[in-house]
Amino acid sequence: MPEITLPDGSTRSFSEPVDGLAVARSIGSRLARDAVAVRIDGDLRDLTMPVADGAALEIVTRDSAEGLELLRHDAAHVMAEAVTELYPGTQVTIGPAIEDGFYYDFSREEPFTPEDLERIEQRMREIVERDEAITREVWDRDEAIRFFTELGEHYKAEIIAGIPEGEPITVYRQGGFVDLCRGPHLPSTGRLGQAFKLTKLAGAYWRGDSANEMLQRIYGTAWADRKQLNQYVQRLEEAERRDHRRLGRQMDLFHFQDEAVGSAFWHPKGWTLFQTLVEFLRARQDAAGYREVNTPELMDVSLWEASGHLETFGEHMFKSRTADERVLAVKPMNCPGHVQIFRNELRSYRDLPFRLAEFGKVHRYEPSGALHGLMRVRAFTQDDAHIFCTEDQITAETGAVCKLLLGIYRDTGFDDVVIKFADRPERRVGEDAVWDRAESALIEAMDSLGLDYTHNPGEGAFYGPKIEFVLRDAIGREWQCGTLQVDLNLPARLGASYIGEDGDRHTPVLLHRAIFGSLERFIGILLEHYAGNLPFWLAPAQVTVATITSDADDYAGKVAHTLAEAGLRAQADIRNEKINLKVREHSLAKVPVIIAVGRREVADGTVSIRRLGRKGQQIMSLDEAVVTLGAEAERP
Repeated sequence: MPEITLPDGSTRSFSEPVDGLAVARSIGSRLARDAVAVRIDGDLRDLTMPVADGAALEIVTRDSAEGLELLRHDAAHVMAEAVTELYPGTQVTIGPAIEDGFYYDFSREEPFTPEDLERIEQRMREIVERDEAITREVWDRDEAIRFFTELGEHYKAEIIAGIPEGEPITVYRQGGFVDLCRGPHLPSTGRLGQAFKLTKLAGAYWRGDSANEMLQRIYGTAWADRKQLNQYVQRLEEAERRDHRRLGRQMDLFHFQDEAVGSAFWHPKGWTLFQTLVEFLRARQDAAGYREVNTPELMDVSLWEASGHLETFGEHMFKSRTADERVLAVKPMNCPGHVQIFRNELRSYRDLPFRLAEFGKVHRYEPSGALHGLMRVRAFTQDDAHIFCTEDQITAETGAVCKLLLGIYRDTGFDDVVIKFADRPERRVGEDAVWDRAESALIEAMDSLGLDYTHNPGEGAFYGPKIEFVLRDAIGREWQCGTLQVDLNLPARLGASYIGEDGDRHTPVLLHRAIFGSLERFIGILLEHYAGNLPFWLAPAQVTVATITSDADDYAGKVAHTLAEAGLRAQADIRNEKINLKVREHSLAKVPVIIAVGRREVADGTVSIRRLGRKGQQIMSLDEAVVTLGAEAERP
C-alpha cells in the first residue's frame, strides 16, 4: 500500500501499486487531463513510471515551463515519426526542445521543400489522432547499436557508442517508430494535442562541426493550447515585420555581402545612426568619469596566451603569421589592451578607481550558420569599459554603473529591464573568501539602489560574479545587453598592480562593463523595438523637404539648408514626381518628418509638416518649425 507525499505536504494512500497518472486521477479529472509528466523525489519521470511507497510526488502539467518543454520534445519525436513514414530511408539524428519550440536534424539526399513541411505537419496531426501509446524500454548497448545499424540509422548507432559505460540505454516506442531518448515522454501521442506548427527549414552540421556532413533541420513550435499557438504565430508575424534586416534595406542603412562574411557595410544613413549612438554614450560616459582610449586591433599572440584567452577562446580568434614568423591575433575583446594602458606607468591607490572606455572594434569567428544580420556578426564594436579599483570600491562602482546603464536604457526607450545576478560557477579561479567579498559587494550595491533582480546560481564567469541586464522590447522579447563582471584573475595574470596606502604593491580588481554590448547588435534591437520608427533624436534622416511643384524647388533648398544649419539632419527632395509618391517613399524609409512645400508655402513663408504614423499636417512658419523641430531633436 504505497503512501505518497504531495507538494502541499499532504499524503495519499493507495491499496495497489500506482503510477503518476493514477495519482493525478485520484486528485481530479482536470489535473489528470493536463498532466504530462511527474516529478518523483525531485526527478522528472514518465507519467507511467511506478511510484514507490514513501515517495514525494509532483504532477507536471502541460502549461508549466517543464510541461511545455516536454510537449515540444514529444512534438520533435512525432515529427521524426512522420518524416520516416513519408520519406523512408531518411536518417534521424538529434531532436531537442528549444526556446518556444523544437527541431530535428535529418540526413536525406533530397532536400526538403516548404511543400514537404505541409505534408509532414499533416502526418503529425494524423499520428496525434492515432493516439499511439509511448512506452519506455531499456536495451542492451550492443543490441541497441545492432538494431539501429541494421535500420540504417548510423547516426543513432554513433550516439549510443558514445554513451558512457554503465549508463542505461533507453528507447521510446510509439507505433512502429523507435527512437533513442533519455525521456521522459507523454503516455501517448494523443496527449500532445494539435497546438503545433512547423516553421522553417535550415542546414546544420552533424554535431555542430563544419568538418561533418550537412544535415537538414526542420524547426517547429508547440504550445499547451491553440490560443497560445495563435498568439505565438502573431508574434512571429510581428517580428517578421520588424526584422532589422528588412528595415535596414528599406531605410538604406547597411548591407552584407559574401566578400566580408559577418561584417556590415554601413551606408551613410546607417553610419549616421551609428555615430549618433556613439556620441550619445560618449557624453554620458565622460560625465561619469570615464576616459576614452583606443587599443590596437592586432597584438602579438603572446599577450593572449598570458591573458588565458588563447586557451579558452582561441577557436574564435583570427590569427595571422607575418613574414618574420611573428604570430599576431586580431583582438576578440578589449580587456587585455586596457590592462596594458593601466600598467604602462606606476599607479597609486589614489588613482583608483581608474575608468577606461573604448569603442573598440573586435573580431570573433562565428560559424556561418550562426550569423544573423547585425545580431550575430564576426566584426563588431563593443562599448567596452574597464574599472580598476580596490575591493572596498566594488560596491560604490557597481551602484554607479547600474545607475548609468538604467538611465541610458530608459533614454533609448527600454523601461522594462530584467537584472540577473550570477554567482560562482563550479569551475572557477580564486579563493572562496575573495568570491564571498565580490558577491557580497555586488548584492549590496543592487540592494542599496532598491533594484529587483533574479538569481542565476553558478552562472558567473570563471574569474568572478556578474550582473546581466536583459531588455524587453515592444513585443516582449528579451535581449541580454549590458553586463558588469568582477574579474579577480586577469589583472594578476597580466602583471597589473598599484601601490597601496601601506607602500606595498597590490593587484587591483577589474570590473568589465558593457552597456550596449555591441553597437551593431544594439542598433538591430533598436530597429526591431521601434519597427524602424526611431525617436526623432536618433533618426538618421530626420526631415525631408519635398516639393509639390517645381516652383518650390529653390524654397525647398532654403528650408532644408536652414534646418541643417540648426543642427537637424535634413534633405530636400525636388524630384519631378508627385507629392504622394514622395511621401510614400520617405514614409517607407521611416523619415519621421516630411515637410511639403508648394506655391502657397513659398508665398506665405510657411511649411506643411507631416509626421510619420500620424494623420493630418501642421502649418507653421519656417522660423517656428526650426525652433519646434530643434527642441525635439535634442539628445536625452
